[in-house]
Amino acid sequence: MKFLDEAKVFLKSGDGGNGCVSFRREKFVEFGGPNGGDGGRGGDIVFEAVDSLNTLIDFRYRQHFKAKRGDGGMGKNMTGAAAPPIVIKVPAGTQILSEDKETVLADLTDAGQRLVFLKGGDGGFGNTRFKSSTNQAPRRADPGWPGEEMWVWLRLKLIADAGLLGLPNAGKSTFLAAVSRARPKIGDYPFTTLHPNLGVVSIGENEFIVADIPGLIEGAHEGSGLGDRFLGHIERCGVLLHLIDGTQDDVVGAYRTIRHELAAYGGGLDEKTEVIGLNKIDALDEDARKEKQAALKKASGAEVLCLSGVSGAGIDTVVARLWQHIQAERQRRKEEAEEAAERAESFRP
Repeated sequence: MKFLDEAKVFLKSGDGGNGCVSFRREKFVEFGGPNGGDGGRGGDIVFEAVDSLNTLIDFRYRQHFKAKRGDGGMGKNMTGAAAPPIVIKVPAGTQILSEDKETVLADLTDAGQRLVFLKGGDGGFGNTRFKSSTNQAPRRADPGWPGEEMWVWLRLKLIADAGLLGLPNAGKSTFLAAVSRARPKIGDYPFTTLHPNLGVVSIGENEFIVADIPGLIEGAHEGSGLGDRFLGHIERCGVLLHLIDGTQDDVVGAYRTIRHELAAYGGGLDEKTEVIGLNKIDALDEDARKEKQAALKKASGAEVLCLSGVSGAGIDTVVARLWQHIQAERQRRKEEAEEAAERAESFRP
């Protein structure tokens, strides 16, 4: 299955049904009066986040979603049937943006979350609605109200607990394959990873999700390489694992390049909790490893963990450190949700 994380679609909710002009005509009923029913409501446009999808590829083949019109009213005060809604299923983590891609209109972060995005038009009134003591035989009926329509962008931001960062060939895909059952493409050339990959990591009885994105190079925020658009997939992560290829000469330069790209991208990525990993230590001797580890520690001011995705050295330590930060982030989000619920409860009459 191909990976697609952006799509532009046209949405239109259904128009309301027209009202009906009708009069009651029955034998032996001298004054029947008006009995035209109202029109039915047009169909809504509804978005639903589901777990069974992880790409927007379906929207490459269908870009237009138009709900049906409500049925018209009928005699005997019969209201027209409402049109069924169109339910559009999207992956959890999908954002709905305006046509200019600047305004976030909705953010579907949880599986099962439903949102009535465009409401169908109301049905028009039948002539029964207009009868009065001075107008006992109205011949007026209203047309249905039109539905809403607009072009929107769908943007997928994967839901993951930890994100992998680094230059091309830093060993991100190898690490993902080593700690999970994911089988990303691995090669000895740059940009082996062309789209994000997800893997589930088990630690004891617990699990967390790791997202691997294509490598960044200097100038990615200006469009160099594959650009920095894929950084959106790690915006929701609680911790970032920054992997640095220990076999290259300038490990400090590699670290600063990624940090600069994070700052240029924005979105608070440069402020997220970061775990720094010196990768491919199985290809280094002890003196070179210590020298590069010390240089990275001095440049970053943080702890630098050593590991090898190929031999497995140091991987357990890195996974344990990621889980430590993920637990803290989950607890923080839980407390924020409880505080929000308490505030909402306090405002109820």
